[in-house]
Amino acid sequence: MDASTRTFDIHRKRLHGIAYRMLGSTADAEDVVQDAWLRWNDATVEALSNPEAWLVTVVTRLSIDRLRAAKLQREHYEGPWLPEPLLTEAPASPEQMLQRVDDVSVAFLAVLERLAPEARAAFLLREVFDADYADLARTLGKSEAACRQLVHRAKAQILDERPRFTVEREVHWRLMQAFAQAAASGDMQSLKALLAEDVELVGDSGGKVPAFRKMLRGAQRIAQYYFAVPRLLGSGLRLEVVEINGEPGLLRFFNEALESVQTIETDGERILRIRTQRNPEKLTHIAAHFSTRVVTRAELEALRTPAPDAGTS
Repeated sequence: MDASTRTFDIHRKRLHGIAYRMLGSTADAEDVVQDAWLRWNDATVEALSNPEAWLVTVVTRLSIDRLRAAKLQREHYEGPWLPEPLLTEAPASPEQMLQRVDDVSVAFLAVLERLAPEARAAFLLREVFDADYADLARTLGKSEAACRQLVHRAKAQILDERPRFTVEREVHWRLMQAFAQAAASGDMQSLKALLAEDVELVGDSGGKVPAFRKMLRGAQRIAQYYFAVPRLLGSGLRLEVVEINGEPGLLRFFNEALESVQTIETDGERILRIRTQRNPEKLTHIAAHFSTRVVTRAELEALRTPAPDAGTS
C-alpha cells in the first residue's frame, strides 16, 4: 500500500460516517466515498497542506449534491421515507453509548432529513464531527458568520423535533426484548401493556412491498397488528434483537429471509413510536451480514398482510 492509499484509508471511516449521516443510505455513502477516492487519485496529494480537510470538503460537497438530487426524488417517494438501518457493534463505554445514539440513531437521522442540505452538513460537521467554524466556512464556501447562523437554526429545529427522552441503554434493551417476545407470540395483553396509548407506527416500503399507506396510531390498532402477524406467518416467523444504529433494534425474519428492521422510541416505560424499514433495497446490507436474502413482494402479497382499519398498498 502506497502512502497516498494509506492516508485515504486512515480517513475512510470518518468520510463514510459523514456521508451516511448526510444521506441516510449506506449504498449512497459508499458511492460518495468511492467518488472521493477517484478525485483523491487525480489530485496532487503531496501539495495538499491538510489532506483530511481536503477529503472532508470533497465528501461533504458530494453529499450535498447527492442529497439535493435525492430530495427531488423523495418528493415522489411512495409513503414515508426512513433512513437505511445500519447494523452496529455495541459501544465499549457509557460515553460511547450516548454518543452513538445521539448522532446515528434512526430517530435522529429521520429528524435530520427535514433540514436543507447545507444546514444538515453544517450541523453534522460542527456538532457531530467537531469541526471549527473556520473549517466549516472553507468546506461550505461561506463566511463563518453564515455558518454560525446555519448551525444555530439547525440546532433549534432539531431540538424541537428530536426524541424527548433519554433512556438508559439497559432499560431500552429490556423493553425491546419484552416487545420482541410479545410480538413473537402475539400476546395481545403484553403488547398493549408495552405500548403508550398514543403510540405511532411508521413504515417505509418505498412502494416495493405491501405496507400501510399511512401512519398507524393508537395502542389498540398497533397491538392488533402485532397480534395478527404470528398467526399469519406461523412457524416461519423469527425475531432477533440486535444493535441497529447504536441502539436496540428488532429484525423480523420470515422463513429465514429478512422481512423488516424495526426500532423504537421510548420514555423508559412505554413504547412511543415504532419505525419499520421494509423497503427491500434498504435491507440488503443487513441481510447480507446474516448470509440471507430479503423477503420478496410476491411472498408478502401471498400472505395478505393484515391492515387494522388502515388499508394496505
